[in-house]
Amino acid sequence: MSMHSKSSTKMLDTLINRVSCGRLKAPAPGREEMTQVFKAALRAPDHKHLMPWQYIVFEGEKALNELGEKYRLASISEDPNISLDKQERALSLPHRAPMVVVAVAKARGNEKVPHVEEVLSTGAGVQNLILGLDSLGYGAYWRTGPLAFNEHLKPLLGLEHSDTIVGFIYVGTPDMELKAKPIPEVDDFVSWA
Repeated sequence: MSMHSKSSTKMLDTLINRVSCGRLKAPAPGREEMTQVFKAALRAPDHKHLMPWQYIVFEGEKALNELGEKYRLASISEDPNISLDKQERALSLPHRAPMVVVAVAKARGNEKVPHVEEVLSTGAGVQNLILGLDSLGYGAYWRTGPLAFNEHLKPLLGLEHSDTIVGFIYVGTPDMELKAKPIPEVDDFVSWA
């Protein structure tokens, strides 16, 4: 029989009960707190130690406005006939939270590591980031949507076309009561050989 510490049980409870927070307000975590959660993100499994991750942080009104303008320009490039309403919506998207982290899987071009593994590694890093934020009492919401797949956004963010935007992580203080979700039945998804 194994011995479980209270901290390992608490960590499992956090993993099992984690929920996304769709409504976020200021304050966002400070630089020191974000440094700690990024350290957790950078511990993701990483085949061949390629470190394919890049995180671009937009925080504060000016930076969020800049990200919104990048969204708008990419949307216009994707569809030159886009309506003014949709352009306005693109401008407003980053303002759903006081901080947005763009998570990117860099394509390192290693012949033994397909890019999908770099994307999976970055996804694991994002999960660590979100769990780290949760442990500090912050909320997060991982979004993708059409902009994550808009090839025109990549150069506006200084990315290569071979890179993959894994998601936009909205970060802040929860502005809603977080409700537990039903936990799926393990036997519906796990079989023992």
